[in-house]
Amino acid sequence: MTLALLHTSPAHVPVFDALRDAEHPGLVLRHVVREDLLARAGECGPEAVSDAVGALLADAAAEGASAVLCTCSTIAGVAESAGARGGVPVLRVDRPMAAAAVERGRVVVLAALADTLAPTLALLAEEAGERPVDVRAVLVDGAWARFRAGDRDGYLDLVVRAADAVADADVIVLAQASMADACARTATRVPVLSSPRSGLAAAAAVAGGRTTPSPRTDHSEPGRTGSPGAGSRSARRWRENRTHPSPFGDSR
Repeated sequence: MTLALLHTSPAHVPVFDALRDAEHPGLVLRHVVREDLLARAGECGPEAVSDAVGALLADAAAEGASAVLCTCSTIAGVAESAGARGGVPVLRVDRPMAAAAVERGRVVVLAALADTLAPTLALLAEEAGERPVDVRAVLVDGAWARFRAGDRDGYLDLVVRAADAVADADVIVLAQASMADACARTATRVPVLSSPRSGLAAAAAVAGGRTTPSPRTDHSEPGRTGSPGAGSRSARRWRENRTHPSPFGDSR
C-alpha cells in the first residue's frame, strides 16, 4: 500500500519516515514537498492554492496512492475539500489531534505561524460541534523565523517556553507538525498534543483499507478521557473503526 504525503516543508520528510519505520513497516510513503504552496497561501489565503492542491491529489491517485495525508495545517482544509472532488481519500494530519483535544474542555493552541491559527481554530470548532469548548490561541513570537532559518533547537525552545507558560488549560495543542518534538522537552503538567503520530496512523489505516472515511469527515481516535463526543461525526466514525492510536501518544 502507498500513502502520499503532501508537505510544505522538507523538514517533515524524516519525521514521517521515522514514524513509518517504527510503527508502520511495509507502508510505502511517497513524499511531495511544495514549499511554494504555503507561501502563496500566506499571501493570498488558503483557497488560492486549491487548484494546485487538486492537481497534486490527482497526480497522487494516478501514480497509485491509496490515500493522501496533508501535513500542513494551513492548507489541510483545502486539501480535504479538494479530495472530496477527487478519487483518492485525503486526510489532514491534525484532525485526530483536534478530536482528542476538544474532549478536554479548555484548549490552548500554540502556533508558530499566524496563518495556521485560523484553519486550526476552525478545525477545533468543527470537531467540537455543539459542545462548549474554551479555545485560546497563542502565537509563539519569533518561532517561525527560527524555523525558517534552520535553527531547529531554537525553534523548539521557544515552543517549549510557550507551553510551559500555559496555565488554566486542560490540554495544549501544537498547531504545526514541526512542533512535535517539543512534547518531550516540556515541563508542564498539562497534556501536550502534536499531530504526526496519530495523523500518520489514521492515514495508514485508510491506505490499507481498514477504514473507508470520506473526505471532510473524521479520522479520529479518543484521548485518555474516552471516545469523541457522542454527537460528533468523529464519534460515529470512531465507533465504526477503532483502529488508530490515541493522539495522546504524541504527548508527554
